[in-house]
Amino acid sequence: MQPVKAPWIRPGVVIHDGTTPVDGLLADFAGSLRARGFAVAGLVQQDNSEGEGFGGRDGTPVKLVDLGSGDIVPVGRDTPDAEVLAIASRCLRGAMRDDVDLVVIGSFAAFKHAARELKAALEHGLSPGLPVLTSISGQRLYQWHGFIGQDGAMLAPSLDALWRWWGPDRLYRDLALGVADHEVRRLVCGRRWLMVEGPGGAGLAYLPKNPASLHATMPKLRCRSLRQLAQLCQSWDPLEMAVGVAAINAHYNRFDLHGVSGGDGAATFRRESGRVVVIGGFPGQQELLPRAQVIDSDPKPGEYPIVAIDTLVPGCAAAVVTSSTLINRNLPRILRLSHGARVALIGPATPLTPRLHDYGIEVLGGLVVRDARGLASAIEEGAGPREFSLYGYYGHLRRGVGGGAGQGSQGLIRGAHLASGEPRQHPRFAALAVG
Repeated sequence: MQPVKAPWIRPGVVIHDGTTPVDGLLADFAGSLRARGFAVAGLVQQDNSEGEGFGGRDGTPVKLVDLGSGDIVPVGRDTPDAEVLAIASRCLRGAMRDDVDLVVIGSFAAFKHAARELKAALEHGLSPGLPVLTSISGQRLYQWHGFIGQDGAMLAPSLDALWRWWGPDRLYRDLALGVADHEVRRLVCGRRWLMVEGPGGAGLAYLPKNPASLHATMPKLRCRSLRQLAQLCQSWDPLEMAVGVAAINAHYNRFDLHGVSGGDGAATFRRESGRVVVIGGFPGQQELLPRAQVIDSDPKPGEYPIVAIDTLVPGCAAAVVTSSTLINRNLPRILRLSHGARVALIGPATPLTPRLHDYGIEVLGGLVVRDARGLASAIEEGAGPREFSLYGYYGHLRRGVGGGAGQGSQGLIRGAHLASGEPRQHPRFAALAVG
């Protein structure tokens, strides 16, 4: 085997009661990520009724599932424990070599052996380390602490807990992975807005700064595919980031995205007993959410500056967030701080895809373009959100009632009552549907 330079590992362990198997949960989570385009590797035990990892307690034959390929790895009754541990080590070594996005090793004993053999450095929290999931019973938790110390995340046995551990910083790559490798039919840059059109839809993005430097690169950008443009959402250049978000919206906010009329869910936020925070003020907000605490980049009297996010968002009951936070990269930070709160992401640059629900966003409000040619001309002439509804409609996606991670959306609610979500430019904020 070729030597591998072990990266930092960001370990997470699912704690269970010792009798409830969690291999199915780990496999479901890994399968969801693999279906979205992430590279996944690892081993879990098939039909693990014992709940204690590879082989159970009585040494009976087991079947290990290779999460990367879906193949079954048989482990016979007489297979030495050392060989089973060696299989786990080879799995982790291959994952490091191939630079996968997630590794799952269902048995803690196997994970511990593999990590030690490869001398992998352990890291916790929001590190760039390789995410590795395992599991252990609560009765053996002392073994986890004995190996990891105070590092590593201890997780409840639920998909919601696994998605929180996975983290909202990965939502950008998640969105880009779903974009088809189609041609770009139109790329238009105005003074404040950018539009990308593909064969199935058109998407917008707010320009965070003067786009003069972007004009020189437009010919090259027009030669890229929609997927290649979408990958720019991982760039740290704010203008490239805007191009990436617009391309993402061109894929998800399709021309033929169907919806139903009606529905004003603003009353849901009015009835919240706790605090409601609005990040990005808008006209009509005072009438819609009179008790809301407003955070804005250009705060008016009674509003708060952006630095107040760290103070006001934690512990709030609900947060209404404008889609400009997707472009300026504040969104992952807001989602981490708003854990437990209801969150709505609104604005013309909001991708209307259930992929975002798993990251803690309940309501998605965005623009579905109908007349891309007309909107392109309007953007070139300097149009803003108040004119966008002339060329499409605003609608929203809601996570299903009672649905958790992976549940998807209940459907697109169509109507001009949904606001743009961008800084103080769209009167339709006055009746935002966020319920």
